[in-house]
Amino acid sequence: MSHTHLEITRHLLELVDSDELMLPTLPEVALRIREAANDPNVTSRDLTELLGTDPAISAWLIRIANSPLMRSFQRIDTLSGAISRLGISYSCNLATGLAMQQLFQATSEIIDERMRQAWQHSTEVAAIATVLAKHYTSLKPDQATLAALVHAIGVLPVLAYAEEHSLFLGADDGAQLDQLIATAHPLLGERILAAWNFPEDLLPVPVEHANVRRVVAHADYVDVVIVAKLQCQEGCYGRSQSFLPVEEWHGVSAFHRLGLSPIPDVLEAEGLGEQMQGNLSAWQ
Repeated sequence: MSHTHLEITRHLLELVDSDELMLPTLPEVALRIREAANDPNVTSRDLTELLGTDPAISAWLIRIANSPLMRSFQRIDTLSGAISRLGISYSCNLATGLAMQQLFQATSEIIDERMRQAWQHSTEVAAIATVLAKHYTSLKPDQATLAALVHAIGVLPVLAYAEEHSLFLGADDGAQLDQLIATAHPLLGERILAAWNFPEDLLPVPVEHANVRRVVAHADYVDVVIVAKLQCQEGCYGRSQSFLPVEEWHGVSAFHRLGLSPIPDVLEAEGLGEQMQGNLSAWQ
């Protein structure tokens, strides 16, 4: 980690503290979804009317409702049926995650590519995290999905800053840009989730998901994201930044708290490969 990357990270945090760096805001539809999620009186009909205004979210929730993860043989073809099967909380968290996809866009080709990579990786982690939470913890699978989708949300202001200041955008600057992302995005991600008023149990995820040596009493959403990340074929923003050699996985306590062996393709070994692949397909 170079002094330059640390200096830029400190500068970014100073800009956030002084309100000179604009943090990303949730899309309007996502804000309405979060309001519905926090309303104890919201009904399935209310949510159907709200989400029905967005064809992409509606179609995607129907796909999730019919995915192997839900273990149902009766096909659902309507949004109201999907919400009934998934439940209000699950539907809200999944819809929030999908609505965030529109945040991962940029004008320059290099930055746009990094944003697409970040979103793609986040969805892969989310697909695996959902299965892990459902089968190996008492955590909410939908909350685990959301945790995985936002674990790298801090890349957005980092890439926006790089784009605005033409920083590390040269053809040979890819490694430098990746290092800046790895250095800066965790702390910025924490600030974003706090600004979005996300649940407290998700706030540590952006900072702690890279701390594979963390020790806590019980499995939490950070553990689920850590294991899901390691199960992905590629490390986030390139193997050089976050890939942990398999021979070092035995020291990752998150595996033990989930009751899993620290091995690659652990869900395949546990007989859950079909669910994982079906979940991955639903996110594509």
